[in-house]
Amino acid sequence: MLLFLCNVKFEKWHTPNSKAYSLIDFGNGEKLERFGEVVLIRPEPLARNRPLRDQEWWLQQAHARFNQTSATSGMWESLKEHPNSWVVRYPLSEGAFAFKLKLTKFKHVGVFPEQASNWNFIQNSCSSLQNPKILNLFAYTGGASLAAKAAGADVIHVDSIRQVIDWSNENQQLSKIDGIRWVVEDALKFILRESKRGRKYHGIIMDPPAWGRGPKGERWKLESKLDDLLKAAGNILLPEGFAVINTYSSMVLDTLKDKAALHFPDHHRESRKLSLKSEQGWWIDTGCVCRVSPI
Repeated sequence: MLLFLCNVKFEKWHTPNSKAYSLIDFGNGEKLERFGEVVLIRPEPLARNRPLRDQEWWLQQAHARFNQTSATSGMWESLKEHPNSWVVRYPLSEGAFAFKLKLTKFKHVGVFPEQASNWNFIQNSCSSLQNPKILNLFAYTGGASLAAKAAGADVIHVDSIRQVIDWSNENQQLSKIDGIRWVVEDALKFILRESKRGRKYHGIIMDPPAWGRGPKGERWKLESKLDDLLKAAGNILLPEGFAVINTYSSMVLDTLKDKAALHFPDHHRESRKLSLKSEQGWWIDTGCVCRVSPI
């Protein structure tokens, strides 16, 4: 019961609670979260502990709750009046940028708040480079792309879903940033082609899903594709460059460390759990991250 609800000793990367996001409580397979002014209850398989507040209190706080109807989708139950869409702003080292949020049938709202820790790393890494060229794969709604662009980088943003690219472009406009290059394509195919062309990048960012389908129905399974993906990334990353490899799969941290060591042997590598910390000070892990940087 206390596997995730504990004061842990090992190192994590996490983002402090802020006006943009706060993890209020978690447990019994759910998270109670505040995104800006909107409070939501969403499923969380890793929240195996008992929450600190009771269910009645949760329901009094929340504007909506996601009820899962299948492994990949569900429906939102409205508990209080709330907007159909709203904007949150993240203050980072290179200024602020914005996300348009909305309730989707996949339980997601348009941002993974724990990624703000990676965005700060990306901004700091880009700021130390001259005219950096960045490739963001499986880029979703563009947090990492915005972070890199705000730090002066030339950014290529790759995602296989056109609607998600359009959403990312809305975030770019809300953030008063421009110039990101949008590519609607399978990420692995794109990076393999870049590798064959001998293209080089100062930064490679990736957040591959555990499984999924490409724009033409191609099947994706992380365990069978990750080595090809990392090999291509290693081929096109400049010696002075950096990489962020994030995964929400069940892959253990040691596996990610070993694969990064194989494909980025000439770079420094650091791997940790990416986590959220509740308002009461309890941790919940969300995924694994390896950050690659120059030696």
